[in-house]
Amino acid sequence: MDMFLLAAIKDWFAWFPGAESLTVLKWTLVIGLILTGFFGTFLPMLPGTSLIFVGVLVHYFIMGMQDESGLTWQSLVVIGILWAISIAVDWVSGAMGAKWFGSSKYGVWGALIGGVVGAFILFPVGLILGPIIGVFVAEIWFAKKEWKPAANSTVGTVVGGLAGMVGKMILAMAMILWFVADVFFLNPPA
Repeated sequence: MDMFLLAAIKDWFAWFPGAESLTVLKWTLVIGLILTGFFGTFLPMLPGTSLIFVGVLVHYFIMGMQDESGLTWQSLVVIGILWAISIAVDWVSGAMGAKWFGSSKYGVWGALIGGVVGAFILFPVGLILGPIIGVFVAEIWFAKKEWKPAANSTVGTVVGGLAGMVGKMILAMAMILWFVADVFFLNPPA
């Protein structure tokens, strides 16, 4: 469905009168998505690396695929892998932080489940609050810990989340640098 939508956008740009003058509009869209995505790596209201990946996909499809866009399919795959890693980092960082700060297996599972449930209930704020609430509730109810040790595990979730944010920023920069290197230096468009 997403590929169909991107192909339809490309066809619309090609059909539009004065299509050559729309190159600026195309680049504005791509750069806007990529920059918004970068800022989204540390602003919880924006799906950071996902917007970067969408910007790369939009560039690839509306600029004419591999030969005309300057972006090779191999680079598209590498950027997609970096994006998938960033999603995994986002989901597991809170749980790893909880474990580092002495959480039980229940707290780690609480952080993971809280992140997933939080993402569906109150996206994107739920990605932050879900693991925190999940680890605290799991430590109190299932691990039968007192308030203070449960709170320590919760602090670990926050520290892990911050470490995950740094990891996502590094991955976002890698995605952007790979895109820029491939499009402008290694394989410039014709």
